[in-house]
Amino acid sequence: MSTINEINEKIGKHRWTICALIFFATTINYLDRNVLGLLKTALEGEMGWSEKDYSHVVMAFQLSYAIGLLGIGRIIDKVGTKMGYFLSLLGWSIAAMVHGFAYNKFTFGLARALLGVTEAGNFPSANKAVAEWFPKKERAFATGIYNSGANIGAIVAPLCVPWIAANWGWQWAFVLTGAVGLIWLAFWWMMYKSPSEKLNEGKLSQAEYDYIHSDESQKTTSSEEKKESISWFKLLGYRQTWSFFFGKFLTDPVWWFYLFWLPSFLEGENSRKLAAGDVDGVIGWPLAVAVVYTISTVGSVFGGWLPKYFINNRGKSVYASRMTSMFIYALLPLTVLTARYLGNIDTWLAVLVIGLACAAHQAWSANIFTTVSDMFPKKAVASVTGIGGMAGAAGGLLIAWGAGVLLDHYKASGSIETGYGIMFAVCAFAYLAAWLLMKALVPRFKQVEGL
Repeated sequence: MSTINEINEKIGKHRWTICALIFFATTINYLDRNVLGLLKTALEGEMGWSEKDYSHVVMAFQLSYAIGLLGIGRIIDKVGTKMGYFLSLLGWSIAAMVHGFAYNKFTFGLARALLGVTEAGNFPSANKAVAEWFPKKERAFATGIYNSGANIGAIVAPLCVPWIAANWGWQWAFVLTGAVGLIWLAFWWMMYKSPSEKLNEGKLSQAEYDYIHSDESQKTTSSEEKKESISWFKLLGYRQTWSFFFGKFLTDPVWWFYLFWLPSFLEGENSRKLAAGDVDGVIGWPLAVAVVYTISTVGSVFGGWLPKYFINNRGKSVYASRMTSMFIYALLPLTVLTARYLGNIDTWLAVLVIGLACAAHQAWSANIFTTVSDMFPKKAVASVTGIGGMAGAAGGLLIAWGAGVLLDHYKASGSIETGYGIMFAVCAFAYLAAWLLMKALVPRFKQVEGL
């Protein structure tokens, strides 16, 4: 950290202002996305939904998110980071507010579909902005910082959404959280420009501009920064694309499961303990959810820092540092296998191991995103990120369907905790499977050429 401070003092730190903007956008993204999961029990009671009904509403988001990612990366590469991010966040803010006017499963499904297709622009835009503004050696750290916004959004949501719903009604929980994004739009439009534009305006020092491009084979010129889109068919011809595809397909669904079912799991633990007469074992589940995502925030930032440490202090290559770090993060989710048993001792123990697993996911996420800008030129970053994001959303669609069927089955038999145990086992092994497949597809670092 001291090295970063020394560099900032010497050359400037405007790039971190850009990182802050992306961080707040990602915070808003997950604030809006989290509201449904926090209101699951209330909406099930009011709408008469089963676990399968709820999973269908979740799947509407996942399906539209995947469809949105089919083209959003190419659009962002074509129109540019500034306009692409602006339109995406405007769209999902409106979509989040529309939820407040839904009145049954079908209208909720439509609102979730609209939210999914517009939220698809967040990570392709953010990843492209990081590629434009940071040298490769800092990208994982910058990605870890902005990606921690997902955790902050997930922390803020349980602390305010249940209160808003209890005092003003669940409709206002959707409307007010959705309106927050409209404030961000003004700051983004005023402040974001490419490094070359900022340099020409005298708002970025030549030293910082040179540092941003310091580990590229040649400095990015204005012609290289022009807006351009690349065919998916061409990108799918590279093993590097498939490495990112399968890495996201296998691991993104884990995060989706925690996001949409963790509040319900914790509420169920409370109900089970109350039924057993264990009043002391009951916890405040909104606080517990906030604790899980607070732990995740640490994982996100640390996840970006560790490969930088390997590069600077251990002399490892970018690829070796990235894959070593990701292997460590792939091992940590195995601890969630104990969640069901630890919950029988103390629910807070289960909360802590789930928090550790979520922290590992965010550390993994900070690095898997960065593999794209490691291996592809900037003009292809948003497109490849979109391909991987689509794969992750498709995996999320499958896990939502599977969770709905599985949990309904075990709920009917009176042992829903067994269903959660199976789901936790799937979540535990997903990262090791993803790491092995990514390593098999790209056994050694090779940057894509010819695009």
